[in-house]
Parts: sequence; structure tokens; C-alpha cells
Amino acid sequence: MSDLSSILPAFSTAPYAHLLPSLERQGVSTTDLLALDPAALAKRANIPVAEVRQLCVDVLNALQRDLGLTDNGSNASHPALRETGIELSKKWDAISTLDPSLDGLLSGGFPAGYITEVTGESGSGKTQLLLLLLLAVQLPSPHGLDRSAIYITTESSLPTTRLAQLRAAHPLLADTSLSRILTIHARDLETQDHILRFQLPLAIRRHNVGLVVIDSVAANFRAEFERSGDGGAAHGANMARRTAELVGLGALLRGVARSERVAVVVSNQVADRFAPLSAGEGPRGSWAESQGRRERLTLDGQMRFFTGWGDGEYWEEGGMKTPSLGLVWTNQLSCRVAVGRAAGRRWMKVVFSAWGAGGREEVEIWEGGVRVVEVKGEETSAIIDAAIK
Repeated sequence: MSDLSSILPAFSTAPYAHLLPSLERQGVSTTDLLALDPAALAKRANIPVAEVRQLCVDVLNALQRDLGLTDNGSNASHPALRETGIELSKKWDAISTLDPSLDGLLSGGFPAGYITEVTGESGSGKTQLLLLLLLAVQLPSPHGLDRSAIYITTESSLPTTRLAQLRAAHPLLADTSLSRILTIHARDLETQDHILRFQLPLAIRRHNVGLVVIDSVAANFRAEFERSGDGGAAHGANMARRTAELVGLGALLRGVARSERVAVVVSNQVADRFAPLSAGEGPRGSWAESQGRRERLTLDGQMRFFTGWGDGEYWEEGGMKTPSLGLVWTNQLSCRVAVGRAAGRRWMKVVFSAWGAGGREEVEIWEGGVRVVEVKGEETSAIIDAAIK
């Protein structure tokens, strides 16, 4: 149960202090409390089933409150869950990419009230897309929110030269202004937390901000947690603290996005992912087939569904990447967009989304931003598959 405090920092464990050590010894996690039968957990840890059942209920209610699904323990009490699709569509505010095909891929654009991540290798086009959004948010509906933007950088300064080029090249951006883009540098995690917790809400209200961009979200975490030479218990404590920081960051950004009705878009770096070693060639009997099924249920086998790399024909071909900050950070996101560059071509893929089905397109970067490459017939899929292998 060591993960309970990181997932729900405000959860009071005092009423269950006599249960948690037994559950901890049996390796019971917070996920187990939500997914497994309380009777089985009680038998496994040799503790009263009624108390385990109550613990499961309290953890579930705490998670629902943290996600804003309930105010008093009943989901029906939340007004958002009683609205029709038509009513919700009237509230849908999104920032366009200014390309109809890309907006279709994203099911309307980058919406207010959610956290969207753009991930990919260096030079893949992440920042180009973010710069386009900084200007597009200033446009009136249906292209933007007619509001300003905040650019929080953790690495380099705001590329104003490229922003000026975007304004000059794209006809829809001619009336936008660089003066409506606020920028601040977060040099470390402590500074970043202070900016997001105290300065950001004030700036949003004072300057009518509709878009918050963090470029990139992983840089300060890598500097803080991944350059230490400590191992063993010290490394484990470091990772536990990083998990708590990531969960806290996700909760903070979700709260800002919902309460201020702003779109939060963050860029993320990637790392190489290595395929597991093959067990070697041999007769494929029932044991080998069973082993293959088990491997597909492991984390490595499931990563293709949420990382953006590993599905389709190139799963066994290598060249796969993994977004930084791991599964903990992935669970904080409403949408992940992966961008890549290979064999002289670029592609963009919606890995998962709370409001759309996803998909992928070949794209290009031009003077006016990012747009889909128009390819006729079935040639599109073949080109993209070849490019990302």
C-alpha cells in the first residue's frame, strides 16, 4: 500500500492503520483494492473482510472526488453528468490547428478543460505545433478562443522569429499579436511548481488566457531525478518522490484547466525502447503460444496502446520510442499526440483521446505552420508505414 499516499495524498489512512501493514506485506496495491474482491484480499492478508470492504469503498470515493466525479458520494449529483450531448457540444471550446484534416484527426482541435501532450523526438515538430497554437488561440471561434496564451519554457527561450514567420505566412494569423503571448522560464522543479501553483492562476485571470503551454514537461524531472548516481533504497525513494510529484502536477494542471476553462498543452521527450530478447527459434507448441499470450499482457506488450510506438507492422522492426515520465504521467493525460520523423517524412498520430477515436496522418512543416500532406488513394498508409519503420 505504499502507492496509496502518492495516488491520494489527502486520503486519511488513520482509520486503517492496523490493516495497511498486513496488506503491504502481501503486496496489495491501490489498484488491487479497486479491481479485486475484498473477500479475497481479506483472506490473503488474514484481516476482517468488512474492514477491507470499507477501505475499498473509501478509496473509490476518494478517487472519484479527486477526479471531480462526485460532490457527496453520488455521481448523479454532479451537474456535468446530467447534461446531454447537445448541451455539452455547445460548451465545446477548442483551438484549431488551422488545417481541416488535422482538426479532423484531433476531433476538433485542442480543447479547453483538458491536458493534451505532444510527444516525439527532437526535431520532429513538437515545438512547431505548439507555436502555431500560441497564435491560433487568439482567433475568434471557430478557429480559436479569442484569448491570450502563456508559454512556460523549461529549456530554451520563446522562438519569436518563427512566430513572426507564422504570422506573415498564414493568412488567418495576420491579425494575431506576439504581445498576447506571455512567457516565463521555469529553470527547475521548485520554480516550476511555484509558477504553476501561484503565478499561473493569477496571470490567466489578469490577461484572459485561454492556452497554457509547457515546453517541455519532462526536462526538469529528468534533471532532478534521473541524474543521480544513487542506487538501491535511495533510488527507490527517489522514484517514489518523483511519482508523487507527477501525480501532484497532473492534479494541479487538471484543476487549472477545468476551473479556468483553458487548454493545457505540454510537450514531452522520448527515449529509445528496446524489444525484449527473443527466446530463440524452436518448435511452436502450445507452451510457446501460451507464453506469447502472456507476453502480450505484460507492460511491454501493452505499451503500444498508450505510447504511440509499437502497434502495426513495425512492432518487431525496432526504432520504437517511449514518452518520458512513464505510466504515472500517462494516466494524468486526456490526450496524447505523437509526432515523428523518419525517411524524410513526418507523421502525426493521436495515440489516445478522451473525445475522439484517434488515427494518424502524414504531415509537413511549412512557413505557416503544420499541415497534412495530401496523397491520393491508398498510397497514404503505405508511405506512413514505411516512414515509421
